Amino acid sequence: MRIGLEVTAAVQQGAGIGRYVRELLLALAELDAHNSYRLFYAARLPLPHALPALPANFQARRLPVPDAWLARAWHRLQLPLPVQLATGRVQLYHSPDFTLPPVSARIPTLLTVHDLSFEREPATAAPGLRAFLKQAVPRSVQRATHVLADSQATRDDLMDLYGTPSAKITVLYPGVAARFQPVAGPGQLAVRKRYALGAQPFVLCVGTLHPRKNHLRLIAAFYAALRNSEHNLVIVGGPGGAEHSIRAAVQQLGLQQRVLLTGYVEDAHLPALYSAAAAVAYPSLYEGFGLPLAEALACGTPVLASSAPCLPEVAGGAALLADPRDEQALAAALLRITGDTALRADLRARGLLRAASFSWQAAARQLLTLYTQLA
Repeated sequence: MRIGLEVTAAVQQGAGIGRYVRELLLALAELDAHNSYRLFYAARLPLPHALPALPANFQARRLPVPDAWLARAWHRLQLPLPVQLATGRVQLYHSPDFTLPPVSARIPTLLTVHDLSFEREPATAAPGLRAFLKQAVPRSVQRATHVLADSQATRDDLMDLYGTPSAKITVLYPGVAARFQPVAGPGQLAVRKRYALGAQPFVLCVGTLHPRKNHLRLIAAFYAALRNSEHNLVIVGGPGGAEHSIRAAVQQLGLQQRVLLTGYVEDAHLPALYSAAAAVAYPSLYEGFGLPLAEALACGTPVLASSAPCLPEVAGGAALLADPRDEQALAAALLRITGDTALRADLRARGLLRAASFSWQAAARQLLTLYTQLA
């Protein structure tokens, strides 16, 4: 079977959906030597090592245009340019990033919808992107033969907001890569040195600096709970629209020496950072899955997570939960997770067990089964 797959996110995005697509490709490549994959991505200029090394049954093609052009042509202008112009003849097409392009020959199509944050938390989305997604995503969901959701919470949202039949949606949990495991002292010291974190214990928050990630309330809670402690707050993530407000809040509270912003961190350094942290805080207002939560659990780090969808589902009782809109609740939870020795030990043990239930190999096996059923 020839399977078409757009992988622009894997090339253009370091975190989030980009990591999702890269990890899924690697797991598929490890398991599937039979099917033929026709990949394509949009990039104006050649990008050396844009994709991970893949076997011969995976063939990738670069379209020499900005990725925004594809969205404009396919979804804003709705030009009937079939995706097979990029993939060649295929028996199945899978779009792993919210929207489905035109497809000819009536082949089955699979669409991955990671979350509906632009519907549930519209104030946190850029107006232009929100307007685009509110038009393109429901139309794509309706056209798709079948839809993948990252969690039961996202599946519920698709049924609730778009009236998508339950039989049309499959929950495919993302995985946790094998490199996410507890890292010993030397590795922790190396990342502390690389990112100038010093020797102080710290609470770690990983996620793009986007309003939905709720950094401002976390900083306020940190100020209320831990400003007189020895702990620092380390925020890891690339720009996402909230970086200026985050820096302003840090300065206003006089936390310039206590809240450390590292910027984007390479995937290879994250396991040691998680392991070095006294705790991980993930106070997002809404997620479709929340990879940093699962990765932190896999590294044996106690996690404070938001009680908003779908993080309780992913945590599975292995994280301390708090209302992400309640600064006092977040502050109280920060005190508990940094100071309660018995709680911390219990969360470490529960977290390692819970994280073992998420693997990219399992996700790839489930996906291959679905490919066969759809074709």
